[in-house]
Amino acid sequence: MRNLTKSQRSKPQTERFLGLDLSLSPGLAVIDVTNRIPTLIYAGSIATTSDDSDAVRSEAVAAFISTNAFRFRLFDAIIREDFLSGRNKRATQTIFSAWAAADRALNAYGLRVDAEINGATVKRIITGNGKAEKAEVADAVRKILRLPDDYVWAKGNDDSDAAAVVLAWLIREGKIDI
Repeated sequence: MRNLTKSQRSKPQTERFLGLDLSLSPGLAVIDVTNRIPTLIYAGSIATTSDDSDAVRSEAVAAFISTNAFRFRLFDAIIREDFLSGRNKRATQTIFSAWAAADRALNAYGLRVDAEINGATVKRIITGNGKAEKAEVADAVRKILRLPDDYVWAKGNDDSDAAAVVLAWLIREGKIDI
């Protein structure tokens, strides 16, 4: 065991986590944990449009993730929602395009996704219902993070979904209590 000074022993350690809800309009959340208490540092999303080519949309996703990875860097873990296949070939293609863009953006800073968690598992852990609607997830995330009732998530709730990804993983891993 390492010898710590008195000030080092009394100073709480903070861990930082990045959560990703990936699509061609992704959500991203940064959550710090100190003394098993999660605090929202940032939540955001970027909306792309099908009027743009997949290449343009992919670059927008990469830029959004790259900017925020740089801005909030030094993560203890990066977690994304797991994905196996979409409702059709096109849906699957767009999700994997976003994954590749995210991986490219993270790799530029020597970062990588550390863990994945299934969407139904996220909903079950956060709300108690594996089939919860986006609004239910957003409300539960707001409560877990002790945000005011009038805290506004981005249209589409991709930012609250990204926060839910981090929170569910933290709960599953025993890093926070709810």
